[in-house]
Amino acid sequence: MATAAETLPAPDPSALLAWYDRHRRRLPWRAEADERADPYRVWLSEIMLQQTTVKAAGPYFLRFLQHFPDVAALAASPLEEVLKLWAGLGYYSRARNLHACAQAVMERHGGAFPSAEVDLLALPGVGPYTAAAIAAIAFDRPAVVVDGNVERVVSRLFAVEAAMPGAKPRLKALTATIAPAKRPGDFAQATMDLGATICTPRKPACALCPWDDPCLARARGDQESFPRKAAKADRPTRRGVAYWVERPDGAALMRSRPPRGLLGGMTEPPTGVWSETVDLAAPLGRLAEEAPLSADWRRLPGVVTHVFSHFALDLAVLAAVVPQATPAPAGARWVARRDLDGEALPSVFRKVVAHARADAGPARSKSASL
Repeated sequence: MATAAETLPAPDPSALLAWYDRHRRRLPWRAEADERADPYRVWLSEIMLQQTTVKAAGPYFLRFLQHFPDVAALAASPLEEVLKLWAGLGYYSRARNLHACAQAVMERHGGAFPSAEVDLLALPGVGPYTAAAIAAIAFDRPAVVVDGNVERVVSRLFAVEAAMPGAKPRLKALTATIAPAKRPGDFAQATMDLGATICTPRKPACALCPWDDPCLARARGDQESFPRKAAKADRPTRRGVAYWVERPDGAALMRSRPPRGLLGGMTEPPTGVWSETVDLAAPLGRLAEEAPLSADWRRLPGVVTHVFSHFALDLAVLAAVVPQATPAPAGARWVARRDLDGEALPSVFRKVVAHARADAGPARSKSASL
């Protein structure tokens, strides 16, 4: 007796491409049907879209183009300027790699992105997926491009039972079996669009799908269960203290984090160690032990919470107002209130700023006589 997989037709890439020609999404970085893709825009968008939704990345992409219209402009800019524009997008190593990659393209390739995957892989911050995406979309080179949307489509087409992330090599191999030799860039974008608009995680619109007939998961009726997911590990919670220091004129004490590591190079109000062992219920004197300077500290109500990819963070906020003439400690600087929003503050520290500002009015007025 034939299995369900044996009785279904094979996925036809031409059917998908015909659907794409009618329904392709218009995205800020995507060339029109009659235009040649710009490698710079393709690369910039692919870096931004790592761990980030299209909706969130769009405004950042447009701002980057305004400030850095080409790879030469990006390479020539200070890293601090890149980090400021990236602030709030998360995964800040991407911004540092973006800057390093632009400089490498200028130095090694005369300002023109290479078209071969092997050469793209040698650039800072460009991994196998990004190299394949640039090669296929920007240069129409044969390459297997598999993002989260493609993984969902292919896992349903072939009802792949292996759980993620272990199933990734299998899904890439299956994608290679259906990828056409012609129009590889359009095929990659078509599969992404299919996953984003039709083959969605919940309630996929199978009746509108050009691959409805060959989809094994649809035939079985369990398409929403794919891709299979392994049980998530518990996310630990770390705790720490952020120190909000203001002068009477509203300037706040800020510093730059070390260039490497989590949130490297970004701006922060001074903070202590983040650890699962920090006790936020400790007395005020103990919470102030890592403070950047001596001051009349008070603890603000509540905590600032933030979730990173591998841990959650709870920050108590201690606030103080110091005399106008107080010098900034080594490694820190005073930032005028009007300039603070332009700093390279990641989301977690923007939360700290908002939390402190919401409570800072009484403290600042109290300090007017300092």
